[in-house]
Amino acid sequence: MKDILKEEDIIVVAGAGGFIGGHMVQRLLDEGYKNIRAVDNKPIGHWYQRPAGVEYFQEDLKLLESCRKVLEDSAAVFNFAADMGGMGFIEYHKADCMLSVLINTHLLIAAREFGVKRLFYASSACVYNADKQKTTDVIALKEEDAYPAMPEDGYGWEKLFSERMCNHFDEEFGIKTRVARYHNVYGPNGTWDGGREKAPAAISRKIAQAKITGNHEITIWGDGLQTRSFMYIDDCIEGTLKIFQSDCNEPLNLGSDRLISVNDLVSIIESIAGIKVRRNYNLAAPKGVRGRNSDNTRLQNTINWVPKVSLEEGLEKTYEWIYNQLLSGKHDISSR
Repeated sequence: MKDILKEEDIIVVAGAGGFIGGHMVQRLLDEGYKNIRAVDNKPIGHWYQRPAGVEYFQEDLKLLESCRKVLEDSAAVFNFAADMGGMGFIEYHKADCMLSVLINTHLLIAAREFGVKRLFYASSACVYNADKQKTTDVIALKEEDAYPAMPEDGYGWEKLFSERMCNHFDEEFGIKTRVARYHNVYGPNGTWDGGREKAPAAISRKIAQAKITGNHEITIWGDGLQTRSFMYIDDCIEGTLKIFQSDCNEPLNLGSDRLISVNDLVSIIESIAGIKVRRNYNLAAPKGVRGRNSDNTRLQNTINWVPKVSLEEGLEKTYEWIYNQLLSGKHDISSR
């Protein structure tokens, strides 16, 4: 990435107190970048990762003046900031999710004012047309399947609109914008409790609790037949950096193309934990679309790379981290 950014360039990571943003800050440090501005609206003591050698800001990036404050003299922005979570959150907080549009809009305005070279925007597979996700054996989604538009209400509409905003700022103002549509990112140092967690973390927590307490019974949202693909955080960060460096200014899928049911996800985590659980199904709980998978053809053709970490390997690391959090008595904090 050194042909895009110099080690002394100021790099802003928005949403750095959350899951993906926290991992990106650590990766940029590991790459040798010396001027990282980490920004989140949560109190800094509640961030998931707080490595040394970083400039920390607690700012509400929905406000233009906050975006101006953190982007002054910067060369690049990674925007992971959003009010979001798993289906348990976005199903009941559509307005809150939509308000995240202010973050990306104001970051783009400030980026234009300060001559920022490049901005990465973290979009989501929730932008895809719901009519193409009605079966469990769903055909993997290609980037063009976002149109005609019928995204996830609230969160998905905000992501799709912000993608368009990036595209137009690239075309009209010369800011090189790069967009990835994330497909179910999971791993350690992220949300695992409190209502914003996604399926791998939620199921890992439930099975870890079952093992610790001896009560081998869990509740699964839906009938367990719904399907998804899941991408480990290390692959997410690697793919994000490759997309950031690429010449592609159109959205790219970034996710695993291995389709798996929630029931099979439970079975893998059972094997990792070394227990079997009784499964109770809550058919009234938020479930999202029936099936969703990532077509990685364009990703591979564009950056000659696809996610590498197997689901079993990633889940083992995730389960172990959550299990240890439970044993230590730590409680999760809500993440942006």
